[in-house]
Amino acid sequence: MELKQLRSFVEVVRHGSFTQAADRLHSTQSTISKQVAQLEQRLGEQLFERNGPHIRLTDAGKLVLARAEEMLRLQRELRAELDDLSQLNRGELRLGLPLLGGEALLTSLITRYRQRYPHIIVHLSEGGSKMLEKALLDGELDLASSLTPSDPALDYQPFVNEPLDILLGTSHPLSQRKGLALEELADSPFLLYQESFALNDRILLACRQAGFVPREVGRSGQPDLLSALVASGQGVVLMPRLVARKMERPGLVRMPLLSPDLRWDLAFVWRRGAYLSRAAKAWLELAGERQPD
Repeated sequence: MELKQLRSFVEVVRHGSFTQAADRLHSTQSTISKQVAQLEQRLGEQLFERNGPHIRLTDAGKLVLARAEEMLRLQRELRAELDDLSQLNRGELRLGLPLLGGEALLTSLITRYRQRYPHIIVHLSEGGSKMLEKALLDGELDLASSLTPSDPALDYQPFVNEPLDILLGTSHPLSQRKGLALEELADSPFLLYQESFALNDRILLACRQAGFVPREVGRSGQPDLLSALVASGQGVVLMPRLVARKMERPGLVRMPLLSPDLRWDLAFVWRRGAYLSRAAKAWLELAGERQPD
C-alpha cells in the first residue's frame, strides 16, 4: 500500500466526506475515491459502509485507521529528522496559537523567528487550549500555546503568567470600585468564553468555589466583541490583564480581580516523548530569551 492512499483514507475519515478530503488534499473527489478503492483492493477488505452521502467505518476500517495514523505520524517525524540535517536551512514548524491574546503576545515573536530562520516554513493554526491540545496529541501540530496543561501526555515550557482583570460597563453599580472579589459579582450577568477555552473552565470552577453559579448571557472567543458587549451593559467578563489593557474604551471600566488569584498561565506545549525538530527547539529557545512586553 502507498502512503498517499493511507493519507487519502485518513482525510476522508477526519472530514466525513470524499469531497472535503479532496479539498483538504488539493485533489479531486475522483482521485481520492480511486486511492481509497485501491487501498481496499490491496488489503482485500471493505473499509467504509456507504449509505448515500453518509459513510461509516467498518471494523476493518477502524483497525486500518489506527495503523494509518501511526504510519503517517512516523513519516512526518522521519521527514522532520531529515530536515534537521540541513541545520535549519529548510524545514517546517506547525504552530498552534490562542484565539485570546495571540496578537498581543506572539506577533513580535513570530516576526523575530522568521527573521532569524527565513527558510523555515511556519504553519499557523488558531484555537482554544482544548482544541490545540487535542491537535498536539493527534500529531497535527508540533507546538501550541496553551494554558499550562494538566494532561501527563503533554510537556510544556512556561511563557507568560498574567492575572485576570474584571471588565464592567460604566453603568454597572460596582464600576466605581478599585477592585472586586469574585463573589461580589454573583448577581452580575457573565460573558464567558467558548467551550474550547480551558480558561472558561477555570472561571466557572472559581465561581462555584466562591459560592455561586454565574448567570451566563453569552460566549465568544473574540476579546473585541466581549469588551464591546460589556461596554453596552450586557454583562461582565474576566480577561487576562495583557489583553484587557488593550480593550479599554469609552463605557468600559477595568479593575483588578482581588480574589481569588486567577491566572492566565500560557505555555508552549508539545506531546511528551515526541520528537522535537530543530525548528521547534529553535522556537522554544527564542521564546525563552525574554518575556513578552
